Amino acid sequence: MKDFFKYTFASLIGSLLGIALIVGLGFGGLIFLVGSIASKAKDIGPQVKDKSVLVFDLATNITDTRPISTTGEALQEALSGDQPATITLRKAINALDTAAQDEKIIGLYIKGSSTPGRTGLANLQEIRQALQRFRETGKKIIAYDVDWTEREYYLGSVADEIVINPLGAIEFNGLSSQTMFLSGAFDKFGIGVQVTRVGKYKSAVEPFIRKEISPENREQTLKLLRDIWGKYLQKIAPSRGLTVQQLQAIANEQGILMADAAVDSKLVDRVGYYDEVLSELKVLTGKEEDDKTFTQISLNNYTRVPEVIEVASGDVKSKNKIAVVYAEGEIVNGTGTPRQIGGDRLAKELRRLRLDDKVKAVVLRVNSPGGSASASEVIGREVKMTREQKPIIVSMGNIAASGGYWISMNADKIFAEPTTITGSIGVFGVLFNIQELGNENGITWDTVKIGQFADLNNNSRPKTEEELALIQNMVDSIYERFITDVATARDLPKEKVAEIAQGRVWSGVSAQELGLVDEITGIEGAIEFAAETAELGDNWKVEEYPKSRSLEQRIFRSLSGVEAEISTSPIDPLTAEFQKLQQELASLRAMNDPYGIYTRLPFNLRIE
Repeated sequence: MKDFFKYTFASLIGSLLGIALIVGLGFGGLIFLVGSIASKAKDIGPQVKDKSVLVFDLATNITDTRPISTTGEALQEALSGDQPATITLRKAINALDTAAQDEKIIGLYIKGSSTPGRTGLANLQEIRQALQRFRETGKKIIAYDVDWTEREYYLGSVADEIVINPLGAIEFNGLSSQTMFLSGAFDKFGIGVQVTRVGKYKSAVEPFIRKEISPENREQTLKLLRDIWGKYLQKIAPSRGLTVQQLQAIANEQGILMADAAVDSKLVDRVGYYDEVLSELKVLTGKEEDDKTFTQISLNNYTRVPEVIEVASGDVKSKNKIAVVYAEGEIVNGTGTPRQIGGDRLAKELRRLRLDDKVKAVVLRVNSPGGSASASEVIGREVKMTREQKPIIVSMGNIAASGGYWISMNADKIFAEPTTITGSIGVFGVLFNIQELGNENGITWDTVKIGQFADLNNNSRPKTEEELALIQNMVDSIYERFITDVATARDLPKEKVAEIAQGRVWSGVSAQELGLVDEITGIEGAIEFAAETAELGDNWKVEEYPKSRSLEQRIFRSLSGVEAEISTSPIDPLTAEFQKLQQELASLRAMNDPYGIYTRLPFNLRIE
């Protein structure tokens, strides 16, 4: 109840403050605020004390870009005093690498959480590599949690010392992927579904027409899970002095290990309480036992240290720019929302960068399950045209599949992580109608038309056989174009592309073996390769696009200037399942292709 009033009050005051700012300050006041922000931006940033420990809170989400905040959300965040639970991937990597060389940073504390972040698998890979580089400098890493999830443990396993609470447990039981099927609900509510598709593995339509996973989808999902799990074990094994076979045996025979069993299995080093870890960190930083805490700086705060910002930006005085463009979300026609990849909006951004002589190379960071086929083609065309004028490199994130692969294939080079989910080269059409739903509620329709297909886009009735044949022909044509373009862009025989396409999903490591991806490396490697390809030496700087999204976010971040505990609370299982349903329905809302034809990953593929 206290939190309810806290956030409600913050939201109310935020809204009133926003109105007051606009009405009370006027144009001159806004100019003053902008000037204040510019002045604040030159602040020296957080101060790092001698013998500090960098604190990495595992409640933090590591994403490619910061989530978009509305005015109200940004105001509430500022007024409530809660620290954003998200850090961008490049900021996190550069902060860890800078801290590794910072003489004032003497160690790192990986702080477990009861509500761990949901960082994607590929991003986890890059963060773990940065943690490993930190450890290789000889600086100590200590990790503590009550209950270790597999994602948390993947990062925590880098530590010199892993501590678990006496009543804690560690999850080490493998990976799984569950699909939610909606066909039964559609039948119950009278929503009709008709599909067209190409590719026996193109399983994106299955939730709408089946009640269980098809054999083909089960086959591809199992292969994907094995690839990802294999890389997971390969990274953890040397850190813990164990073999992959020993780790697999633990997963098969135990799965969930209580604290003492985790020590016996060598997954953790010792059992202990937080206060004991706190005492150890006090000793490490030269504090006395009666001091309240140890000398520390959070990873979130450390990203704002000037040296970290300089590393991330490159040579800020250089006139040569490397543009890092983020393509994150569903691919939709038009401009889309800030959380989507609008085909027209991204194409316009790429066109502008292509024509900017100061931009010497482009890194397109793709984190998308795909979406509209026509929007993917609009973006893909601009990628191809950019390649003709300057280097354009694709860095694949957690997912770059189907339409996400379409917009990637024409780049000079494609980089991915081993756990990137890509491929899914296939096309499908999904056509909904509400005839039965309407009829059961007393609603009917009648149509007058000139031309057999004049009402093709009508959702009040099922499509006729002739209409389905027409749409299937369109799907076949787009699929043929897709595999032909992949063969040309990747310099592969068309027969091979036809074999490995079929809508099948691949891991990054498998995609490299098949020729769909060039190299296994992260976003920083892609940026360095872009600079090398453009022959810039060290004379370049990085600029990220799209630019900062709103004025109010800058104002509130500047005015708050504080770092607080990340505000999280565990979600009950029923709410968590309902949120999954909301995500499924959100995917349906993003399906705005005028002909209902999509190049998209299987809907909301989740790996737990």
